[in-house]
Amino acid sequence: MTYRKSALTAAIVACLGFSAHVHAQDSQDPPPAPADQDDVTDIETVIVTGIRGSMERSLDAKRESDSHVEVVSAEDIGKLPAKNVADTLQRLPGVNISSSSATEGGFDESDRISLRGTSPSLTQTLINGHTVGTGDWFVLSQVQTVGRSVSYSLLPAEIVSQVVVHKGSEARLVEGGSAGSINIITRRPLQFADPFTAEANVGAVYSDLPGETKPQFDALLNWKNDAGTAGILFQGFYEKRGLRRDGQEVVGGFQQIAADAPVVATNPDLAGVLYPNLIGSTLFEQTRERKGGVLDIQVKPTDNLTLGLNAFYSKLQADNFNRNYMLWNSQYVPTTAPLPGYEIRDGVLVNAEYPAVTGPVVPRGVYDQISRPGASSESKYLTLDADWQVTDRFGIKAQAGQTEGHGRSDTQDVMELGFGGNAASGWSMNGAGSPVDWHVGGDNASPSGILPAFGWIFGGQGINVLDKEDWAQADGQLYFSDGALATLDFGVRYAEHTRRNDNEIAQGPNWATDWQNVANYPTGDYQSYPGDFGNDLGGNFPTGIWYWTPDQLADLNDRFADRDPVTRFYWQDLYSVKEKAGAAYVQANFEGERWAGNVGLRYVRTQQRIVTNVAVNPTIPVEDQPEGTINGSAFGPYLPTLSRKTYEELLPSANFKFDITDDLVARVSASKTLTRPDFSALAGSVSLDDLTHTGSGGNPDLDPIVSTNFDAALEWYFAPRALLSGSVFLMKMKDYVTFGTSTQQFIDQQASQDAGELILGDYQVSSPVNTDADVKGIELDYQQPIGENFGINANYTWADSESDGDKPVFGTSKNTYNVSGYFENDRFNARLSYTRRSEFYAGVARTDDFFQDSIANVSASIGFKATDWLSITFDALNLNNPKLKYYSQTGDNPKLPYAFYSNGRQYYLNFHFKL
Repeated sequence: MTYRKSALTAAIVACLGFSAHVHAQDSQDPPPAPADQDDVTDIETVIVTGIRGSMERSLDAKRESDSHVEVVSAEDIGKLPAKNVADTLQRLPGVNISSSSATEGGFDESDRISLRGTSPSLTQTLINGHTVGTGDWFVLSQVQTVGRSVSYSLLPAEIVSQVVVHKGSEARLVEGGSAGSINIITRRPLQFADPFTAEANVGAVYSDLPGETKPQFDALLNWKNDAGTAGILFQGFYEKRGLRRDGQEVVGGFQQIAADAPVVATNPDLAGVLYPNLIGSTLFEQTRERKGGVLDIQVKPTDNLTLGLNAFYSKLQADNFNRNYMLWNSQYVPTTAPLPGYEIRDGVLVNAEYPAVTGPVVPRGVYDQISRPGASSESKYLTLDADWQVTDRFGIKAQAGQTEGHGRSDTQDVMELGFGGNAASGWSMNGAGSPVDWHVGGDNASPSGILPAFGWIFGGQGINVLDKEDWAQADGQLYFSDGALATLDFGVRYAEHTRRNDNEIAQGPNWATDWQNVANYPTGDYQSYPGDFGNDLGGNFPTGIWYWTPDQLADLNDRFADRDPVTRFYWQDLYSVKEKAGAAYVQANFEGERWAGNVGLRYVRTQQRIVTNVAVNPTIPVEDQPEGTINGSAFGPYLPTLSRKTYEELLPSANFKFDITDDLVARVSASKTLTRPDFSALAGSVSLDDLTHTGSGGNPDLDPIVSTNFDAALEWYFAPRALLSGSVFLMKMKDYVTFGTSTQQFIDQQASQDAGELILGDYQVSSPVNTDADVKGIELDYQQPIGENFGINANYTWADSESDGDKPVFGTSKNTYNVSGYFENDRFNARLSYTRRSEFYAGVARTDDFFQDSIANVSASIGFKATDWLSITFDALNLNNPKLKYYSQTGDNPKLPYAFYSNGRQYYLNFHFKL
C-alpha cells in the first residue's frame, strides 16, 4: 500500500508546533506560519476519537518522528485500564514499572518507570519538556533510598494530552536519562477546537481487600476567544481510595549461627548455619487522597508571538498504619537447642521447633505497630514560555520556571513490644517462592502477653524533604528551504537543583516516665486483624492479631516518647545536594527523498555541592574534636563535611530514518547520555572506625553515569492502525553506580587528638562506587485491527545485563510480555490487557541483595456511550489478584524468602460528562 501523511498527522504536528517549547521537541516539522492557525483548528474538528482513532494518532506520530519513540495519545489513556501515567506506559515495548521506590515492598499502583532493563533513576521524566520536582510519602524513600526518579503516583492520567517515550537521544532533549526519557505533554487552551469546552468525570473506586468505596472526580474547563488569540484552561482532580496490603516479611534477612554460639556446644552441626531473623505477619492499611489541578493560560498578542503560563499542583495525602507481628528468632536460636528432627538444607536451618522453657523470661516474639498520620508527597511547578516566530525562517522559544516537590513524614507514632516469653515456637520454610509457616505460643488475640521491657519506642518525626529546581532556557530554530538541511536547532539551558532533608527527630522512650509499666497501657478497645487476613498469600502463620488504634498509639507516644529536638536529633538521615547545571546544544535536522535524520552535540557542565554528615569518635573530648563538630545528639557527635565536584561532558547524538518502501521504515541511532548519581548515593551519612580505617556511607566523589547507546529498528506499517516492528539496543554504561568499597579521605580523629594537630587519613568505605555495566536487548511489537471493530496489541522485550564484578544491574527483567485485545463500535468498547515481567534485582536491604520475582497482571475496561454528552466506563485493575514475591540472595547462596504481599483488586465506575 502507499503510505501518506494523514490529515490527522498534520493536525498533530501543527498543534505541537505552534504551542509551547516542549511540543516542538516531539515534532520533527517546523512550526506552521501564523496564518495557518485557522486551518489547524479546522483540521482538529475531524479527529477520530476512541481506541481506534487514538491508536492511529499514536502510530502516525511514531511513524513521522526522526528518532525512535513510542507515543500514547490522550484517547489511549482514556480507554486503557489505567489510573496514572505509569499504568498506561507499562504496556509499551521496553517499558517496565514498579510499585515502590525503596524497600517498602510493592503496592497496587504503579509508581516508578524504567526503560530497557535499567533502574528508574536512569529514566528522565519531563512534563512539557522540563523537569518536575517530586516527593515520596514513604519514610525510607524520603531519607535512605533517595533516587532520581519521579513518583507517578502524583500524576493522574487525566492531565495528559500525549506521552512521548524517547528511546534514543537528541541534543535538544534535556540531559538526565541514560536509558531514555519520557515527556508528558499536558493540554493547552488554544489546541481545543471549540470556544468553550467543559468535561467532568464523576465516579467511585471499590477496593476489594479493604472492602471500601471511595469517590473519584475530575473536571476540565477550557475557553478561548473566537479569534484564537487568548485562552484559559483549568482542570481539577480529587481522587480517594482505600488500600490494604496483607504480607509476610523476613525482617533483617537471615543471620548466621556463630561457631562459638552456646548452641553449637550441644549441636555442632548448627555452626555457620543461616536462620531467619524475624518472620512477620504484616498488615498495612492506608487511605490515599490525591488532589490538585492544572492552570494554563495562552495569549497571542501578535500573529507571530504566543505567550503562555502553565501551573500544576498535586498532593498525595497518604496516612498509613503498619503492623508487624514477628517471630524473634535471634533472641533464642543462638542459645537454645531445637527439638530433634530439625532440618538443615544448603546451609540453612529450614525447619526447627523449639520447646517452651522456664527460667528468666526471653521473648520469642516482637510486635511493631507504626502509625504515620501526615505522611504525604507533593509536586508542583510554574512555567512561563514564549514562542516568537521572528521571520519565516527563524523562530525563538524561551521558557523559565520553578518546580518543587516534598516528601513529608510529620509524625510516626510507634510502639514495639516483646511477647511470647519462653513460649514454644518454630518455623518451616517452603522454598523461596512461598511464605514461611511459623508459630509462637501465647495469646495473640489480646495484649495480655505483652512484654514492654523487651520493646522500644522509635520513629522519625518532622521530616520534610525538599526537591526543587529553578531553570531557564532559550531555543532557536533556523529553517532552510534548499538542500538536505531542513532546520538548525540551537539553545542554552541553566538549572539549579536542590534535594535536601534538614530535620529529623528520632524519638525514643522517655525514661523519666514509667513507660515499661503494663498498667499504663490500654487494656480494652483494641482491634484485630481482618478475619480474611493472609487468605491470598498461602502458608500457615498467626492471624487474628490484636492491635491498638492510631489514636491509642498517638496517646501512648504523647505520654511516653522523648522527642527532644536536641538530644533526639537524628543527623544520620540528613543530607544536602545542590547542583548547578548549564547546557548548550546545536542540532542539524536533515531531510531528503525517503530519508530524514539529525546530528547534534550537547555540552553539559555540572557543579555539585554536597554536605555529608560524618560521625565523630564520641570518646574524643569536645575540646579536641575537629572544628565544626556538632554535639548534643544522643546519636553521637557529627561533623557536616562539604564536598564540591565539577564535571563536564560532551554528548553527541545521531538519528537516521529511511523509508525503504512506503510502508517499511528503518531507523538507526547512536548517542551518549548522562545521568547524575542518586542523591542518597552521593550524600549518605558516614560512620568511621579510626582503628581499622574503615567505614560506611555515601560517596560524594561519584562520577556521573555516562552511557553510549546504540539502537536499530525496523517498522512495517502494513495496514491502517497496524504495525509489526523489531528493534535491538545496547547501552554501555561507564561509571554505573553499584555497591562496593571506595577509598575516601577523612580526618583521622584519634590520630589528630594524639598528635595535637589535624591529620588526614585514607579510609576504606563501604559505599556506592562507580563501575561499568552493559545492557542489551531486543524489542518486538505487533499491532493489528481485526475487521472493523476488533484488534490486538502484543509486544515482547528481552533484556540482559552485566556489570564488572558480577554485581546485578538494578531493574533488568529478562522477559517482559504485553498482550491486549479490544472491541469498539460507535456505542460500546471493551479492552482486556495482560502484562508480565520476569524477576529482577530490586536493591539492597541491610547487607543482602534482594530481588522481585516474576509478576503478571490482568486488567480490563468497558465503556458505553449513552448519549453525545454522557459516557460510562468500568475499569478493573489487578483482576488476577497478583501476589508480589521477593527473595534475597548473596553470591552463590540459595534463594531465601524475603517478603510476600497481596493488595487485592480495584474496580472503578466512572461517568464522563462533556459539553
